[in-house]
Amino acid sequence: MSSQPPIPAPTLLVIDDERQIRRLLRVTLEGGGYQVREAENGTLGLQEIAHAAPDGIILDLGLPDLDGTEIIRRLREWSHVPVLVLSVRETEDDKIAALDAGADDYLTKPFGGRELLARVRAILRRMPAANEPAVVRIGDLEVDLAARQVRRAGQEVHLTAKEYAMLRLLVQHRGKVVTHRQILRELWGPAAEERTDYLRVHMTHLRQKLEAEPASPRHLKTDPGIGYRLVAEG
Repeated sequence: MSSQPPIPAPTLLVIDDERQIRRLLRVTLEGGGYQVREAENGTLGLQEIAHAAPDGIILDLGLPDLDGTEIIRRLREWSHVPVLVLSVRETEDDKIAALDAGADDYLTKPFGGRELLARVRAILRRMPAANEPAVVRIGDLEVDLAARQVRRAGQEVHLTAKEYAMLRLLVQHRGKVVTHRQILRELWGPAAEERTDYLRVHMTHLRQKLEAEPASPRHLKTDPGIGYRLVAEG
């Protein structure tokens, strides 16, 4: 009887601009049985997450290009991968901001190796069954949620911030109806929940940019009086 192949060790991505800290984390984490990848800034970190799909992230907040809290916010637009913040910032406000942005745990530097490993084990236990893919393809549309880019038939399409936010929301709930109220609340806030005219304008623009026949859309569907759906085929 053939033996089962060994289960690969979870992979952790360390995003930290200090080489010494990355070296220390690699030694500690590999000693705990994990595979380790590294990124020295936030831009490289987001690219690594999108392409390597690590099982967990250890993130410094004080990066040279992007604040760690902004990285978490961007990441949570398309992924639920567990994030442990590891930072010298120790004020309550910093911790609240990171956790509210979507971090799963927060540990201050300097740290103990045993506590770090225990916290990593804890966030990995809460890991969802599957993360959202970084790139979603529907027909000839390609939405790169990590890079915030949209392509149609291989050509990049330029969307406004609100158009992209509306499309992203539909991508995240693709195949399901997203109500007018939900879209308005997410994009404009609770005070705009009755302004369906906002939606009609932005949906018209999205269809003009993304549909071959905007008047007969294949992917951006209307459920009259309810909301919109993004579907694979018309």
